[in-house]
Amino acid sequence: MADKKEIVLSGIRSTGNLHLGNYYGALSKFVRMQDDYDCNFFIADLHALTTNPDPRELHANVKNILAEYLAAGIDPEKSTIFIQSDVPEIAEMYLLLNMHVGIGELMRTASFKDKARKALGIGVPAQGDDDEAFEKEIIGAATNKRVNAGLLTYPTLMAVDILIQKAHKVPVGKDQEQHLELTRRFARRFNSFYGVELFPEPANFDFGGKPVKVPGLDGSGKMGKSEGNCLYLIDDEKTLRKKVMRAVTDEGPKEPNSPVSQPVQNLFDLMELTSAPDVVQHFKDAYADCSIRYGDLKKQLAEDILKVTLPIRERILDIRNDDAYIGRVLRRGAEEAREPASRFPQALWNCWWRFPFLSRFGGSILQIPPPPSLREPHGYTCPRPYGSSPLLFFPPYRGF
Repeated sequence: MADKKEIVLSGIRSTGNLHLGNYYGALSKFVRMQDDYDCNFFIADLHALTTNPDPRELHANVKNILAEYLAAGIDPEKSTIFIQSDVPEIAEMYLLLNMHVGIGELMRTASFKDKARKALGIGVPAQGDDDEAFEKEIIGAATNKRVNAGLLTYPTLMAVDILIQKAHKVPVGKDQEQHLELTRRFARRFNSFYGVELFPEPANFDFGGKPVKVPGLDGSGKMGKSEGNCLYLIDDEKTLRKKVMRAVTDEGPKEPNSPVSQPVQNLFDLMELTSAPDVVQHFKDAYADCSIRYGDLKKQLAEDILKVTLPIRERILDIRNDDAYIGRVLRRGAEEAREPASRFPQALWNCWWRFPFLSRFGGSILQIPPPPSLREPHGYTCPRPYGSSPLLFFPPYRGF
């Protein structure tokens, strides 16, 4: 009997289109993983609710990201692709696991502090500011703005996503490492409290080699949606060329072998991902001898990026227009994702109901039939648009 493949899980929030950083940082690697691991990729529409999106925009984003996943090479014959809200057990287990999570440990997460400050318009704290002062800012009545509780419990929901699929490995970036450590802590805590071995402790997936950093076009850090410095996989040729030609540079080297400024290094980094090695070397040599012309560099860079993105863009458009295919992919993905997930809420309830003081009610909950509404296949016996679980009180997307 062949060895069972390790389970790998990764999700992305449905908050906009995927960009070149998503492609080189994750998607292209996911494509290569599909033959060696039991891969599960999902669109995190429940996580997206923390930003209070417009319902129609949310559904459109779900469809767009799904099409982009498929167009980039994620194969539903090899991997499980699903929408988070199509697995209702996630929301149920989210409630149950929250009973074992402390408010303090959630408020101390770096991502919550950062997002809460942005939501409230609070600046970055001076060195030495403590957690107590931060909590007063969040809880205090000095502002009419609010930080929703979903943002606070985001790590719990992420932990549920991972644990409910019994994932062994989870590819996360540096900003999510703290959340993955919390997932391991929650798993240990639950297992220890109830004396069970229900949840495995997931590890960060190590792709090996040097991490890929895809810089933005604004001369600063990495490419990101919130920074507004992205090249999207769906960008048409005219839009992409225009963005690249407007990329930030400097006034050019004044002396031979001058240090490369950060904005120009960003363009070289993009070239190393998309251009032939001799092309990259040509422009580096031109910079070193002060003969470089940034207009020529940008034109070449745009040309090479388009060779990568235009075929993906064409596939995205084809898939987005094929609702029947999308429906088949999502029905299959939901069924595959629910198969392991459907066992967990029952297993969690078992932990509570097996204690002696409940014995007069009949002992183990295993003797009590589970509620049909939570156990029957959800949503595929009658027409239902993708990503419109009854757990989401949104007008449905009328696509299919």
